[in-house]
Amino acid sequence: MTMNSKPRRAYVPTTALAKAVEFDEEMMRVTFTDGRVLGVPLVWFPLLCDASPDQRKRYEIGGCGVSLHWPELAEDLSVAGLMAGVDGNAA
Repeated sequence: MTMNSKPRRAYVPTTALAKAVEFDEEMMRVTFTDGRVLGVPLVWFPLLCDASPDQRKRYEIGGCGVSLHWPELAEDLSVAGLMAGVDGNAA
């Protein structure tokens, strides 16, 4: 590092905004606009767990990425809740 150069700072995301959702038999994976991917157990969400793969694919991203909605299943999830580890059994 030279005298005139500043040290590079690590990128620290300040907001998690959902871009896409994918599923396998055990996990839901939410991809964020900044490239992060969050995996959460599908069993945390009984409506999604019991839904068909086609029903899971029919989701909407709301609020420019702050929420996930499955109209056919009447399931709504907040990105903040997912990031905090909130599951269906939390009270």
